[in-house]
Amino acid sequence: VNALSDHEHPCQALADFLTIRERKGGLSGVRLAYVGDGNNVARSLALLSGMLGVTFRIASPAGYELDGESVAQARSLAAACGTAIELLRDPVEAVTGADVVYTDTWISMGEEQEAAERRRAFAGYQVNASLMEQAGPDAVFMHCLPAHHGEEVTSDVLNGPASIVFDQAENRLHVQKAVLAQILIPAD
Repeated sequence: VNALSDHEHPCQALADFLTIRERKGGLSGVRLAYVGDGNNVARSLALLSGMLGVTFRIASPAGYELDGESVAQARSLAAACGTAIELLRDPVEAVTGADVVYTDTWISMGEEQEAAERRRAFAGYQVNASLMEQAGPDAVFMHCLPAHHGEEVTSDVLNGPASIVFDQAENRLHVQKAVLAQILIPAD
């Protein structure tokens, strides 16, 4: 079971889509905007978006985009569901009209030596109140945690009324238990 690797974070994505479904009443027509690094979380969200028929838009700075192979795979899955996977540079364009705005840390484990360079590259990619105002009227904010307050997200968004980060955290427990039950308990 891949709970987390440098390439993907599928258990996180499963928990995220459970959380979105709980909040939005379903996944049909949902528009998910991801702002930041094309990392393991973004990759798993793009792939699962394609499988579930969710439109996925990601805004990343040059050099930090999702890799081409993952994009091609996610787009193939999305085409079968009639949705899209969009790669953008502009965070405002990505979040405009979105139902869900998602971000992750700019500096993941093992990237500490790149901290100054990454902070410069991602400087215009912070999720703040101004960016959230561009999203849909009932948009929610998601982050896989831990978050760096004032870096990839401001405290007013992370701790604000649109934030569902603690619902995500709770759902990780439930989803991972379900995955283990599925593989460990034989079908009758």
